[in-house]
Amino acid sequence: MREKVLEVLTEEFPGVDFESSDELVADGIMDSLTITGVIAALSMEFGIVIPYEEIIEDNFNSLEALANMVERLREA
Repeated sequence: MREKVLEVLTEEFPGVDFESSDELVADGIMDSLTITGVIAALSMEFGIVIPYEEIIEDNFNSLEALANMVERLREA
């Protein structure tokens, strides 16, 4: 799942190095506009809905957290 999420994100946001940080939000690598785009890209690619309560820093701070969230929501 991690590799597929990385593929989708790097295609949509080629200027963002999603593998370089475990603090993507905290380090300012991802801002609210980028997060909105990430939500849209992942929702379309994986056919999931990311509910409001899942839009927290912990779910967007790293590639691993994003992949875990997608996997969890696909299983729901």
